[in-house]
Amino acid sequence: MLMQHAEPATGDFPVARSDVRAYAWVVFALTVGLLLSDYMSRQVLNAVFPLLKSAWHLSDTQLGSLSSVVALMVGLLTFPLSVMADRWGRVRSIALMATVWTLATLGCALSTNYGEMLVARTFVGVGEAAYGSAGIALVLSIFPARLRSTLTAAFMAGGAFGSVFGMALGGAVAAHLGWRWSFGAMACFGIVLVIVYRLVVTEQRLASLEPGSNRETTGKLGVRMNFRMLLSGLFSSKSVVCAYVGSGLHLLVPAAVWAWMPSFLNRYYALPAGLAAVGAAGFVLVTGLGMVACGMLTDRLNKHAPARKWTTAIAFCLLSFALLGTAFQLHAGPLQLLLIGAGMFVSAGACGPSGAMVANLTPSSIHASAFATLTLANNLLGLAPGAIVTGMIADRIGLLGALQIVPLAPLVAALAFVIGRRNYAKDLARLAALREQAAP
Repeated sequence: MLMQHAEPATGDFPVARSDVRAYAWVVFALTVGLLLSDYMSRQVLNAVFPLLKSAWHLSDTQLGSLSSVVALMVGLLTFPLSVMADRWGRVRSIALMATVWTLATLGCALSTNYGEMLVARTFVGVGEAAYGSAGIALVLSIFPARLRSTLTAAFMAGGAFGSVFGMALGGAVAAHLGWRWSFGAMACFGIVLVIVYRLVVTEQRLASLEPGSNRETTGKLGVRMNFRMLLSGLFSSKSVVCAYVGSGLHLLVPAAVWAWMPSFLNRYYALPAGLAAVGAAGFVLVTGLGMVACGMLTDRLNKHAPARKWTTAIAFCLLSFALLGTAFQLHAGPLQLLLIGAGMFVSAGACGPSGAMVANLTPSSIHASAFATLTLANNLLGLAPGAIVTGMIADRIGLLGALQIVPLAPLVAALAFVIGRRNYAKDLARLAALREQAAP
């Protein structure tokens, strides 16, 4: 059981355990459900990579671009759309975003060539752009601060589980009905969830779950905040910048492996496309379980020493480098698959600590924008380049050679976390002092 701990959090106030109401968990479940739909729509493409490559005679670079364009659009649009969500209303914004990515996924099913598919995938990215930041900001606003690492990790793990369902279900459907029906199934699931979400979740009911002090602070700052003040809050310290950078870089590994594992199993283990997709989904599932476990472990280990969150993030990055770097040097076989699984378990382990650090170092009134910035870093530094850069390298030295290079990214992420850890306590103290000065 998680114990309450006192950790400085700019603009936030812990609430008692009894204040976590049942409706908050319903909202969390539905919000994570939409995240599942988000990543099912995003990752179903990877399951049909071998089929598209054969049907349209695509290069690995073209295949990678179909995956990376989604993350690229998320990276480019997440900040402006998240700022809009803070002002227009997170519930309405979330429903609109989900509608867009669902219809775009249906467009993928109707595509007849690479160009049409690329356009449809672009709009999938437009729809998904601000969902992660708006969704986690909504969740954190109705739960106590003591659960931040756990909730952030669990929410982000929803992306991994959505990828599992997208790849496994997409591969199974493609094997029986063809790749177009894989996209159609994801679109149908998304439409149903959007309708349920809009009926159950409302801004009025959410407002009743927020601590009164949070609502007052959010309301005052939301009215007075201009763009310069917003940027000042988002980039207020060296440690929060390091959290953004470290989080983004360490996600390049799961992005690359998720995108190319079906093709890796197809090419190096001679598995048919459908079975390769199911096998790859297992590694994605391991990643999601690892995200949740690492987030919970971070909260448990750091109840009385918040700075240790940086240490755990560093440890996860180094483990990912060591395990995956070794795995892709081995010949195909059980040992290689075992080490890949172990490496994927910790490959996204820094997500929970990173999200908690960003939340602690920014005012609650701009949390959607702060998580938009985190999403921007995650996508531009990790998720967007992961698939296409790996594909470009694979066209030159082969897929295995490309995957041998990818595990170097967590080393750079670990360096960013080391720098952030050195400045964390000082930055928290300075921000707390500024908040006291601003208080009436």
